[in-house]
Amino acid sequence: MATIIIDGREIEVPDHERLNLIEAARRVGVEIPHYCWHPGLSVVGSCRMCLVEIGRRDPATGQVQMMPKLMPACNTPIQDGMVVVTDSPKVRRARAMVEEDLLLRHPVDCPICDKAGECRLQDYHFRYGQPERRGDVRPFSSRRQELGPRITLFVDRCILCTRCVRFTREVSGTAELMVRARGTHEQIDVVDGFPLDNKLAGNVVDLCPVGALGDKDFLYRQRVWFMRSHASVCTRCAAGCSIWVDENQDRIYRVRPRENPQVNRWWICDDGRYDYHHVHDPRRLVAPVCREGSGLVPIDWPELLGRLSDQLARARPLAAVFSPFLTVEEAYLLARYIRGLDPEALLVLGPIPREGEDERFPGGFTIAAEKCPNRRGVEKVVAHMAGEVAVFERLLSELDGGTIRGVWVSGGYRQEWIDATTAARFDGLQQLVVQDLFPSPLTERATYALPGAAAAERDGSYVNRTDQLQSVSWAVRPPSGVRPEGSLLWALLGRQRLYDARAVLREVAAEIGHFHVAAEPIPEVGVNLKVNLLARSEGPAGEAEGVRQTRPS
Repeated sequence: MATIIIDGREIEVPDHERLNLIEAARRVGVEIPHYCWHPGLSVVGSCRMCLVEIGRRDPATGQVQMMPKLMPACNTPIQDGMVVVTDSPKVRRARAMVEEDLLLRHPVDCPICDKAGECRLQDYHFRYGQPERRGDVRPFSSRRQELGPRITLFVDRCILCTRCVRFTREVSGTAELMVRARGTHEQIDVVDGFPLDNKLAGNVVDLCPVGALGDKDFLYRQRVWFMRSHASVCTRCAAGCSIWVDENQDRIYRVRPRENPQVNRWWICDDGRYDYHHVHDPRRLVAPVCREGSGLVPIDWPELLGRLSDQLARARPLAAVFSPFLTVEEAYLLARYIRGLDPEALLVLGPIPREGEDERFPGGFTIAAEKCPNRRGVEKVVAHMAGEVAVFERLLSELDGGTIRGVWVSGGYRQEWIDATTAARFDGLQQLVVQDLFPSPLTERATYALPGAAAAERDGSYVNRTDQLQSVSWAVRPPSGVRPEGSLLWALLGRQRLYDARAVLREVAAEIGHFHVAAEPIPEVGVNLKVNLLARSEGPAGEAEGVRQTRPS
């Protein structure tokens, strides 16, 4: 156990934790300013913004002897008996000089810079900089260089922290970026013939502490102080990365990674980062319709709620298709609703979209081949309610045999997920309810076609492929006329007041042992459900533990 003193506050750190002074200071509530250091990258100690005074305390006499020179906190590991001073006049003078040196060559173009409002150079100048500028204010240029199809470099703004260069070498492993030239001519550049075009490239924009790297998707679209950030989960693949959704007036403008050591650490892939555009796609279903004769006509929600359950009950035997894009709470309510209408209803797991194989990167990040967020969570709910998890082909077989008369299909897929030939096998049904994001060959055949909500418009929980359950709240309101799945099912079950996803999750935790730990408050990083599996062994690849998947004979 190492004992150190930081600004008069004593902290004990176990020997197995190898912290530097920046990390140790955070534990006592002291923030040491820095540019080049990042916990997910190697240490270079180049910016010198984190200089602090360091000394040692004699264990026998208690006297403290300070070193004459300041030391970089990022590159100094903690040692027993160390004394650290982070706010002395000597330290403040050093920080002010670093800030002044950076601003001598940095264009003061904050009014047109996308980073304004969340720029570390701005914040540190007001907190640690000189009270007034001593150098001449010179005209600046705003040289732009395209680094890749999505990233642009504003050359004059760069402070050469090299975070982006280290990221491409250590995390993505693609090494497209380098530092070209020497001295005052140094600048970030791409290796000839290798543009910045890897699947993690967008992270360099998040890493940049100033406005040097710009995301073309977000560039000049919104000021950061107008937006609100909402903690959410990426639903692009089974990794379930933690993200921030930044929106203004119910329109999403960007998605950023949210630090989660249990899931994605500090990164997200570009597939998930730019996936939000489907939320505002004009092709979305935005109003419920019902079949009259050979066509579909609009119907309002109160009328639909008044007659839907009665018509489904008369169409027994029933089946329900559970999309892997549903939340745990929505899957539970759907199972309760359908089994309430038909206790023997067939519960089916919807198609699981996959693309190739898992993509693994040297920094430990993985893009899952399974392109849905909650297959494991939905499987657990269906397995508990039905005793098995029937796959989509089983339902198609039952439809061909004419044994099913009514089906509820939940969609939520971004891409086309059912073709006309497969959808034609639903033609003989008495009742077909389809709730989805976009029109499909199945919605054209539906008795009721209902608009579904996008992930950013839902409350609920997702279980990723490592059994990490994360609960999130909606970030934007759905388009007018869209009723999220949870809210609709809550009303169909006759439950009073507004939909309460947290109350449903507590109900799930009380009924389904696998979710027992979800009865407690869920931390921001989520909770791992594997603690409930005890000695249960891992099932066959692609199947949940203790779940038997049935297939047509």
